[in-house]
Amino acid sequence: MQSVFVNSTHKPPCDMSTSRGKSSIVLLLLKKLLRNAPVKLRETNIQKLSSEDYDVLILGGGINGAVSAAALAAKGVKVALIDKGDFAGCTSSNSSNLAWGGIKYMENLEFFLVNKLCKSRNHLMKHYPSTVQEIRFFTTIQKGFRMPVFFVFLGTVFYWLIGRFLTEPPRYLTTAKINAEEGVVNTSSAKAGFEYSDCYLYDNDARFVFNFIRTSLNFGCIAANYVESTGAKREGDHWVVDARDTITGKTMNIRAKALINACGPYVDNHNSLTEQTTTHHHVFSKGIHLIVDRITDSKRVLTFFASDGRLFFVIPMGPKTCIGTTDTQVETPEVEVTDEDRQFVLDNANTLLNLTAPLTLNSIISERCGVRPLAIEGIGGKADWVKLSRKHAIDVNNKTKHLSVFGGKLTDCLNVGDEVVAKLGKMGIRIPFPTRKWYGEPHDAVKDEYMHQAKLMALDGLTDPSSSEPLTTRLWRRYGSNAISLLENIRNDPGDATLLIENAEYTRCEIEQAANREMITKLEDFLRRRSKISLVVRRSELKDSKGLMEACYILFGEQAQKKYDEYFESNP
Repeated sequence: MQSVFVNSTHKPPCDMSTSRGKSSIVLLLLKKLLRNAPVKLRETNIQKLSSEDYDVLILGGGINGAVSAAALAAKGVKVALIDKGDFAGCTSSNSSNLAWGGIKYMENLEFFLVNKLCKSRNHLMKHYPSTVQEIRFFTTIQKGFRMPVFFVFLGTVFYWLIGRFLTEPPRYLTTAKINAEEGVVNTSSAKAGFEYSDCYLYDNDARFVFNFIRTSLNFGCIAANYVESTGAKREGDHWVVDARDTITGKTMNIRAKALINACGPYVDNHNSLTEQTTTHHHVFSKGIHLIVDRITDSKRVLTFFASDGRLFFVIPMGPKTCIGTTDTQVETPEVEVTDEDRQFVLDNANTLLNLTAPLTLNSIISERCGVRPLAIEGIGGKADWVKLSRKHAIDVNNKTKHLSVFGGKLTDCLNVGDEVVAKLGKMGIRIPFPTRKWYGEPHDAVKDEYMHQAKLMALDGLTDPSSSEPLTTRLWRRYGSNAISLLENIRNDPGDATLLIENAEYTRCEIEQAANREMITKLEDFLRRRSKISLVVRRSELKDSKGLMEACYILFGEQAQKKYDEYFESNP
């Protein structure tokens, strides 16, 4: 196979006569010339999609589709998955990064749901200890709140009980305690508060989702991003899906015995294409978050009730802080952040916090915006985030072997995977290994081996001083057993452990692995979803980064400049 750099007329996108990036780019080019170009995983999978028949085809690579693929593939089902955009490209990359037990649903007396979500949260925390971690919620109640503070505090005690006491117990907070422990909280209108525990995702939500996709690939799933279904029909014992590669425009047919519609907010749209009648439908609530410079050094979530009565969060996000969210009913999933949205979040933050200087539009580093697809029975309804829970629903057509997955939360994702497997089994889809476990971090023995090898090579000594955690910990959390191959790369070339992009905790060997294993098709796929770089690094800093172009070469080869330009043209 020829190298991606065989064209001698190709010019690197930086001035090679200057010191900027000269040595690193030259070394990289030489390194690439000396070895074959990696086989592109996405292109290989697209070829397989139309050349083989599948037991199950999943439409959508958000959290519902990702866990369905991981569960089915691990249990031996021949499964394929496509997404019209990137994996976790919609709702699953715009959450609050929380895996919580649904304490807010207690106000509506949905104790059964809270019990289920707490069990799910605990399950995630047990099986993903590196990623899903306990975090304290520091809640301040303002004067005039609709319920007495102590009554709400008793609710947190009951919540702790429902959660099987697996987290730290709640605490009641007087205003004096709030002032002493979190001086950034404005207590001028505060009555009291409390502190309790829930969980959050240490990395970003999209990375968590992609790891399920990556797991499914390890078990033989054929997945491809930027492949959309334009329609599907039942022919005999199979679904025949008309699909299109949105990058090249190439069309294909994909055949499968069963079809899972896990298109997130687009479930109803695709069901109309296939003439599926379902009990449930979606209504949409738009929510946004703003990322700003770190507001407090305490590693806990500051929680308030905003001016509209809903929960308002100040959430740690690495070296930055994520604030929000909003709740606006919308008719379609295509949404964007408006000036009104930004001002609502900024105004609430400035009112609820004691800041040395008020947050302004210039304080915003990046934005997150998406819709909550809320499952309801029937047509119509109000997308009230405060009152309407995000429980999932799976509608089944046994005759045509079709499943539609509505709603859902990151917290409840493992249940979705198990339920999908069970329903397909009842449809007659063969499950070769029904008891096979499909989720969780690798066995402790694998982790011990990784840690031992890392210690022997003094890996943590290569951690960049700007990093928020040791290199050993970060690589294991992101890649699990696949982190062992990164150790080999670093042993061969210690330079592979250096951070490539300024203010971003990603090493050269991580980006090389991403190029081979993570189907990065656009620069945004890497900066926004496989990582959270574009969330925590200002656009101007990214554009000036000496290492970003080198990363583009690793990811895209000869198309580096094109992909670089496309990203900054679409993210002005």
